Amino acid sequence: MEFEGQYLTYEEYKGLGGTLDLMPFNLLEFESRRRIDIRTFNRLKDINSEDIPQEVKLCVYALINSMSTYDETLGNISTKGNVSSENTDGYSVSYINATQISDVIKSKSNELEDIIRSYLLGVIYNGEHLMFVGV
Repeated sequence: MEFEGQYLTYEEYKGLGGTLDLMPFNLLEFESRRRIDIRTFNRLKDINSEDIPQEVKLCVYALINSMSTYDETLGNISTKGNVSSENTDGYSVSYINATQISDVIKSKSNELEDIIRSYLLGVIYNGEHLMFVGV
């Protein structure tokens, strides 16, 4: 599968210290790009990769790192069968409930939104603020 229009290339990602393999990087870069496109109203969608502002590249890098740890957290929840704790003395098992899972998802969503805001708020490209929503 070919991934075109990336805001951060795999070489740039590795140069910044990224540790993911190529395919997980491509998938998370795509998801990061979609999140940025939604928040910037596609202002960056069709520009040349050389013209992508540094703030956007660093934002994608931060989003990828955050999402990769989120994937690991959800993976741990699913492989443990939603077990939150075990006690072997009298043998008791506590399970993660839907509210706790929902809280993890909401927390991660807020974290990703904070990353986008902290990197892109105030960035001007082509004479326009990337995150300007109008009045």
